[in-house]
Amino acid sequence: MKIARVFPRITKATPHDELCFYDIPPILCLPEIDEVHISVTFTFDISKAEYFAEQWRYVGVPVKVGGPAYDDPGSEFIPGRYLKEGFTITSRGCPNHCWFCSVWKRAGTLRELPIKDGWIIQDDNFLACSESHIREVFEMLKRQKNRPNFSGGLEAKLLKPWHIELLHSAKPQEMFFAYDTPDDYEPLVEAGKLIKEAGFTLKSRVPRAYVLMGYPKDTQEAAEKRCVDTLKAGFIPFGMLHMGKDGKHTQPDWAKGLDNITRRWTRQAIIYSRHKELFSIV
Repeated sequence: MKIARVFPRITKATPHDELCFYDIPPILCLPEIDEVHISVTFTFDISKAEYFAEQWRYVGVPVKVGGPAYDDPGSEFIPGRYLKEGFTITSRGCPNHCWFCSVWKRAGTLRELPIKDGWIIQDDNFLACSESHIREVFEMLKRQKNRPNFSGGLEAKLLKPWHIELLHSAKPQEMFFAYDTPDDYEPLVEAGKLIKEAGFTLKSRVPRAYVLMGYPKDTQEAAEKRCVDTLKAGFIPFGMLHMGKDGKHTQPDWAKGLDNITRRWTRQAIIYSRHKELFSIV
């Protein structure tokens, strides 16, 4: 079956091939297709996606609209269909029930999937998988042409010495942990000790951590402190502004201005220039 995939927003993960589209149907040179899938990641793109769906129905083939924005739980991962080459998802769901996260509501507790080739691991909670599954994923990574990137997020409190052994042997480009709530910090510190012993220091630019900021009642001073504490724990922060169910930032002012807090805590060059003393000791 020839499926045209339509994406209302282009990101670094969006695939590009002859059956990928990013707008209404082209007037000329539309290849033969059997079905149209409109893939929507962000809720703020829903209105645009539904407009696209109306236009694509004129092509005369079935049109389906779905994706995370529609609370689609996802099924077996098909490489290259909705994420470009290199990205892979080996499990869906998460055993945690974090108040700010929709993963457990959308995808359920945890489902291990058939492992498909790729080097950018996008699992919701990879370390929550069984040991046999995790070891099989690392065997798959040995076949890849690029060093792995664990950008989906690794839960610090689940990190064990045997995980460190696998990570050390895989020589990842990056591995992202998270500091979302206060109880995440102590596990992050302990994880930082383990990965530092394995040679993953701030200087290597490999250990990263998403830092949730701008949620209700959060302050910029508190968010700044969490980011600095993340550096002290051995991870380069990546500030993530909280969004409500409407897809809008809870604290939109935090992203305004040239020197806004989001920019300061997402760009590594800025982080290094402002906190280079921590890179020399952690």
